Amino acid sequence: MDLQRVLEKCGNFGPYQILLLGLYGYTNIMSSMHYFSQTLISFTPSHRCSKPEHFQSNSTSLLACNVIKYDEDLSTFRDYKCSSWDFETESNYESITTELEWVCDDAYKLAVGQSFFFIGSALGSIFFGYLADRIGRLPACVLSTLTGASGDFFTSFVGSLPWFSFSRFISGLSTDTQYVLMYILVFEYLSPQHRTFGLNIILGVFYCFGLVVSPWIAIWVGNWRSYLWAVSLPALGMLLFPVCLHESVEWLLTKGKFDKAVKNLKSVAKFNRRQVDDSVFDEFIKHYREKLNSSQEKSSDTFMGLRTPRLRKFTIILLVKSMIITIAFDILGRNVEGVGISPFKLFFYSGFVVLPGGLTIILFQNKIGRKGMACASLFVGAIITAATGYLVGTLHPANYSVLLGVMVCLARFGAVVAYDAEAQYAAEIIPTSVRGRGVANIHVVGNAFAFFSSYIIYLGTFYKPLPSFLISFLLIIGGCLCLTLPETLHKQLPQTLEEGEVFAKGEKWYFFPCFSRNHQSNKSESQLESANEITK
Repeated sequence: MDLQRVLEKCGNFGPYQILLLGLYGYTNIMSSMHYFSQTLISFTPSHRCSKPEHFQSNSTSLLACNVIKYDEDLSTFRDYKCSSWDFETESNYESITTELEWVCDDAYKLAVGQSFFFIGSALGSIFFGYLADRIGRLPACVLSTLTGASGDFFTSFVGSLPWFSFSRFISGLSTDTQYVLMYILVFEYLSPQHRTFGLNIILGVFYCFGLVVSPWIAIWVGNWRSYLWAVSLPALGMLLFPVCLHESVEWLLTKGKFDKAVKNLKSVAKFNRRQVDDSVFDEFIKHYREKLNSSQEKSSDTFMGLRTPRLRKFTIILLVKSMIITIAFDILGRNVEGVGISPFKLFFYSGFVVLPGGLTIILFQNKIGRKGMACASLFVGAIITAATGYLVGTLHPANYSVLLGVMVCLARFGAVVAYDAEAQYAAEIIPTSVRGRGVANIHVVGNAFAFFSSYIIYLGTFYKPLPSFLISFLLIIGGCLCLTLPETLHKQLPQTLEEGEVFAKGEKWYFFPCFSRNHQSNKSESQLESANEITK
């Protein structure tokens, strides 16, 4: 009588699961507004130097960063740097760049401050992951969300680069964990047949909702400080989560808290209006007590065991691919300025691609394969991103704003598909015995590499298409690396390091299941059998 069988009796898709999915949706709204708050507080509108004293229009030119004064005969001139600027704000919205005048020679300050957000993201994944194993998934989820909201709230009071960097670091601590820990809670209590569809649809709909309402909240409140207050306040709702939800039963079982686990399951059954005999729970406790006692025979596999030739190659490729996809996802979601459309409107339009991006994974990934989905999203995204950069550099944005806006949305769509496909693909390649640690390490490295995204966006101040060209180049590299990975669709996934080393051995780099469905699965099974012989 394992957990899944008990949940079937207690109800694994009833009122409690509906409540879980609803609160999971609420978490996704907060997660999207929190992550992209760094975009909406830092818009840099068109600007030029303020008029100096004794301004004469016939002998003085005002540029974005310089004032040029001509002599009386207009044959020579002197160049002065601006000391103040006039901004063409959108709907009178004041961003941090307009208030603190972080433009021209001070434009680097925004990139430096925002980069600390991703340092916090990487360290927060490690810290709150450890905390979740110590005190439980639910309290760690609540603390993580409140920490990120506190960082946003503190950011609204800063006025200098050091304090801005520190507050963004605090804000970044919760970037991933507030979503991942809630995902684990929902995943565990939900029936297997409803997991893929339910979790992806809820993620797509509510994350998309958070994205599309964010720019209008910013315009409504009028300035970046008030906007950060507005997006941080909903985190207080997380204080009610321990009242409404139960701790992870799996976590309680691993800690030997059997009575608490049974109490939670009985509460779920009551909420779902199910009657469950006490004998079921007695058998359930007996099963897991025996399992806990026999857990001394643990696998000796560790993440460092991924040093064998093929597993080492796969792991390095997955690490690099995670870096590329994470940085592309961040930049293509934030780089919405300078295309002739209001950045608020373009952010709103491009936010709608999140839902169809998730649906694309559901509809096509099981047909064209994991590798096909990953490669297609990376290569197509690279082409669209490069084309967008080229058009931005050659066309006048005011005359081709619709075309450029559509290209930006398509590029973001490719990044969303690549990002969603990457997590499942990595989890299936890494052997089960080290899957949790392996996927977590790959994810943390990807988040850490996003530290450079702010600096890549900053390159656009020197040459506007440069960020697009650089991201396109990285996506092509990621697509080429992805071709060297094995396909996992319709295959018995590796359980041990030995099986992982021979998994899909002999498979050609150009193999895709949508084009070849014959003998490949049989070959994979025979390879896994040989791995078992090696283990023996």
